[in-house]
Amino acid sequence: MPQELNLYPHLRVRDALEYIGRISGLSAKECKSEIDYYLESTHLTEHQKKRIGQLSGGMKRRVGLIQAMMTNPEVLIVDEPTTGLDSEERIRIRNLLSDFAKDSIVLFSTHVIEDISATCRKLAVMKKGKLLYQGDVTELKKMAMGHIGTIHPNDEKKLESIREKYYVIEQRYESEEVEVKVMSSDFVPEEIAEDNISLEDAYIYISDRAR
Repeated sequence: MPQELNLYPHLRVRDALEYIGRISGLSAKECKSEIDYYLESTHLTEHQKKRIGQLSGGMKRRVGLIQAMMTNPEVLIVDEPTTGLDSEERIRIRNLLSDFAKDSIVLFSTHVIEDISATCRKLAVMKKGKLLYQGDVTELKKMAMGHIGTIHPNDEKKLESIREKYYVIEQRYESEEVEVKVMSSDFVPEEIAEDNISLEDAYIYISDRAR
């Protein structure tokens, strides 16, 4: 599944999917069964008579996913599959890919770290063509432990000093208190090493370490 869908824009959704299915070797019966299932799974049934050129970016992405999955490939490669989708659609597509991965290999290329965290057990991190990490998601998180900390500055002066000293990953305001998540190779005693490391934290850590 490429990032941009290039099916014939004048074809209707169902016609385009039938075309892909038939040239891929599916029988008419198999084609209908697979298309019906995936249109329902992606909430596109009511849009099946629309022309490809009339679809929104999110709908085109869902059609692209259907045409990639409907032939049940042993290996499925998807590039940025949730780009342009709202939160509800993104969750639906993640679940669909997770189910598909039970019987096939799914290679997922994306910058949306939340999608990787929700769907993948193994990952590879690349930066400028260089492989920085390859392995389990949990092991990558462990690499960042002790390097991510949460600080609660009590005034703006302290907050500014934190920004100067550390790489600030996240800054949240809760009532009148500020919570700042930072990355560092060393923490002073009043700062707390973070135990609950997110995949995004680990990704930022390993990417920054490779600079």
